[in-house]
Amino acid sequence: MTTNLVRVRFAPSPTGPLHIGGLRTALFNYLFAKKYDGCFILRIEDTDQTRFVRGAEDYILEALNWCGLKPDEGVGSGGDYGPYRQSERKDIYWEYAEKLIFSGDAYYAFDTPEELGQLRTEYEQRKETFVYDQHVRLKLKNSLSMSNEEVKSLIDSGNPYVVRFKFQEDQELVMQDIIRGEIRVKTSSLDDKILFKSDGMPTYHLANVVDDYLMKITHVIRGEEWLPSLPLHVSLYRAFGWEDNKPEFAHLPLILKPDGKGKLSKRDGDKGGFPVFPLNWMDTKTGEVSSGYRETGYFPEACINILALLGWNPGTEEEIFSLKELVQKFDLSKVGKSGSKFDPEKAKWFNHQYLQKKSNEEIVFEFNQFLSKENIHWDMLKLKEIVALVKDRASFVHELWEHTDFFFMAPEQYHEQTVKKRWKEDSPDLMRKLSGIIEDCNPFTAEALEQKVKSWIEDNELNMGAVMNAWRLCMVGAPKGPGLFDIALILGKEEVLKRINTGISKIS
Repeated sequence: MTTNLVRVRFAPSPTGPLHIGGLRTALFNYLFAKKYDGCFILRIEDTDQTRFVRGAEDYILEALNWCGLKPDEGVGSGGDYGPYRQSERKDIYWEYAEKLIFSGDAYYAFDTPEELGQLRTEYEQRKETFVYDQHVRLKLKNSLSMSNEEVKSLIDSGNPYVVRFKFQEDQELVMQDIIRGEIRVKTSSLDDKILFKSDGMPTYHLANVVDDYLMKITHVIRGEEWLPSLPLHVSLYRAFGWEDNKPEFAHLPLILKPDGKGKLSKRDGDKGGFPVFPLNWMDTKTGEVSSGYRETGYFPEACINILALLGWNPGTEEEIFSLKELVQKFDLSKVGKSGSKFDPEKAKWFNHQYLQKKSNEEIVFEFNQFLSKENIHWDMLKLKEIVALVKDRASFVHELWEHTDFFFMAPEQYHEQTVKKRWKEDSPDLMRKLSGIIEDCNPFTAEALEQKVKSWIEDNELNMGAVMNAWRLCMVGAPKGPGLFDIALILGKEEVLKRINTGISKIS
């Protein structure tokens, strides 16, 4: 490359929500740029106006911001190589298409969609596949098979046309990929791709290469699905005479379904009950909402950590990495060629790890927001005590509710199976006596209460399980929750006695 500064771009199309596969591509570009003190650029490739989806660009920006992948340059950030939306650069591309026509590396094609459709049908009837390539191009309606006068006449009369790339005949292209090594392709197997459409817009292929060159992109890190386009893109660099400024390429492996059979799709998430998008997305046509990692309760740090290890291996057993640590350790040579299975349970495990790493104050802040939506308002110090007792049991902040709901609402029903198994004939009498012990406990601390209750049980040779199980039923209504003495301290003596009396009455 002619420049020492690493410049990479994430270049999504605003055709819908950003899939986590696309988000991983953004992440790997970001990590590579930051590793080498380079520039991470966001470019929106919206040349296909027929597939444009309103709101998709904003969604992309919000998703990157949520994950902490802030572009150094590009849409929303500015920079010296803009504009960064291809629809705002469309006047640039025709100049380059013309250069290829004049050099003989591209040509006008006047075949109508109906004519090409008829050809495909004829080929299918012969059980063959029609390909617009070096074998048929001279038999079709294009500037290679026509005189200059015929071509000029068609253009002047307003006949629609496209511009196709002309691959050199019977050559072997030798290309390099950072992840996959040397790649060889025969030009005889390649079709003459359209570079400029009849609607006056460039295709992805032309706009992509021209923009990468003009924006001085040094490395193109993108998904495996673009690997078949590599011969065309490399050939375009050569045709333009830009080979010395050609970026290095790296094609990332696919993210696979949980069973490993095929690429992970939106339908897999819907079917399996896990998100495949960073944020919630609502289809404006159907009203259907697809769940996102953020709204499902994942921390952005966990989401990044999950994606980093889908295809990249640090070479150690270590699995938990902050974004800063990922920047330090990331190496494209440690990205594998094979696809990586997405494991929904492992994803939850990652979020659990990050929940445990967070301070109780951070968790309380988020948990209190959840409670406020349920119109529950509690003292923040008490909430901190509750979170400290149960956070190791949860993977998401919202899961704290199922482990703590009894703190905020006294049980109105009692777990039927536990009642049958644990509530004995003498349980009411034991609970009345326990009430007296609790009432006499001063000071009312967890330690003092534990000592007093256990001493009473031992002195009277009572069954510890019989007492504690019946007490838990009264307090919680189910066989769950942290230690009873901790629960009692948070609820306070008055509430504890009230719940025991209610339990005696309702369960009996």
